[in-house]
Amino acid sequence: MAVKIKLKRLGKIRSPHYRIVVADSRTRRDGRAIEEIGKYHPTYNPSVIEVDAERVAYWLGVGAQPTEPVLAILKKTGDWQKFKGEPAPAPLLVAEPKKARPSFEALGGDDEGKGEAITQKKKAEKKDEAAAESESAEA
Repeated sequence: MAVKIKLKRLGKIRSPHYRIVVADSRTRRDGRAIEEIGKYHPTYNPSVIEVDAERVAYWLGVGAQPTEPVLAILKKTGDWQKFKGEPAPAPLLVAEPKKARPSFEALGGDDEGKGEAITQKKKAEKKDEAAAESESAEA
């Protein structure tokens, strides 16, 4: 049985997410997998690549062949170079953690309620217009 390390597509039409899986070479792209060994989200900026290096080394050691896209991912993470005994690549770009938004109190917000709405209700405006029309008709 020939085993391949390939991508399994998930997600909506224009937001693909992939899982890196080990599967029989005769199965469909999104078919049954032997094991899931990573994730790849290309639409994020920077793209998210998570690979279980230990499992990749095992499957490459027992003869699993990566497809071209998976080979490119493994070269970026350095797992392919580790398997071949070559020097490691430059480290990947890691996204900076998002800053927490300041709270309402930190911005100097008051907790006191005003009690009244800023704008008046539309029904009241219609009644006022009707009263104004009747006064102008009388005059």
